[in-house]
Amino acid sequence: MTSIERVKAALAFEEPDRVPLAHFAIDCDTIGRVIGRRSIVRDKAGLQLAYWEGRRDEVVAQMTADLIDFYRALDVWDVIPLWKMARVPPKGYHPAPPKKVAEGTWEDVAGRVYRFSETSNEICLIRDPNPPREWSEDDFPLDPQVGPEDESIYEAYDAILPTLPEGKYILGTFPTATEQVLLGGYERGMLEIALRPELVERAGQSGIARARIEQERWRPRGGHGVIVGADFGHTTGTFVSPATFRRLFAPAVVSNAQAAHAAGLDFFQHSCGDFKPIIDQLADAGIDCMQSLQESAGMTPAVVNELSGGRMAGWGGMDVGVLVGGTPDEVRASARTSMQRDKPGGGFLMGAGNSVAFGTPYDNFMAWLDEFERTRDY
Repeated sequence: MTSIERVKAALAFEEPDRVPLAHFAIDCDTIGRVIGRRSIVRDKAGLQLAYWEGRRDEVVAQMTADLIDFYRALDVWDVIPLWKMARVPPKGYHPAPPKKVAEGTWEDVAGRVYRFSETSNEICLIRDPNPPREWSEDDFPLDPQVGPEDESIYEAYDAILPTLPEGKYILGTFPTATEQVLLGGYERGMLEIALRPELVERAGQSGIARARIEQERWRPRGGHGVIVGADFGHTTGTFVSPATFRRLFAPAVVSNAQAAHAAGLDFFQHSCGDFKPIIDQLADAGIDCMQSLQESAGMTPAVVNELSGGRMAGWGGMDVGVLVGGTPDEVRASARTSMQRDKPGGGFLMGAGNSVAFGTPYDNFMAWLDEFERTRDY
């Protein structure tokens, strides 16, 4: 079977010849080890600095070369999330750089302070002296004016796609509405949901209206499916009640899934945490596969299969906590456990519970892939 056939069989709850292998994202340190040089792909701090320095075109060239070499060196993936891995800002992108005020610390003209985190390889906002923004209905029109898309954002994607082996399943580009509207981030967003749910609902409706205009203009770019990311749960439950989810977030999920299917694409949904309280709503929305299954929150491919009544496949099985913090032997054991639990009957794509995050030991990454190859056949 080709990768496309293998994934399609798994989504249909048929047993393919082998379990499909998928990845959501792989950070720069692992990619660099595979290709034998420092990589710009998902180098969060490096990318931020490059854009501040006006090196957008250099980023595109290096990203293209890195991903071509990576997928040639590791031709094991069935699902390649190319749009997530190769997304770049438009040509000419050069945000105003902040002033460096200390080693690994910057301050912008509005007084916001940013600091480099070595642990996560990110440049994080650590202080913002400005008052929080206030929103009104006028910020969320139901007839939004949407300008033409800048095609240069696909520069790396379009260059990499024809170099990939024939028959790979590509998660490509497709415009979607924001599903989990959090005005001002998680903390402020939760307050807005509690205090002004009607405004959050309006923002969601505006996002759906904008996405529909963009979807009418969309043209295929060689993808077979699309994945949308929104973390609906935490370790012990969902961030909002099922009733609130149905009112505020489910309409965008339904709209996205229906639009993707109408365009001939499979629809994948990313969500960390325990989303069991809303799994019926997700299945009703028409999601084909749930990704980022967090084992510490009780989510596995087998759980998704069972609780959705065989309507949603599960993409996961490699416990990300073990992958990052375990030993190679523990990684192998985790992979075997998943194969025994999740493999029977199809509906299963093997992948890391979230992503191959920065700091993942390279020996663990390779132990996972080796154990997977040994046990993937049906």
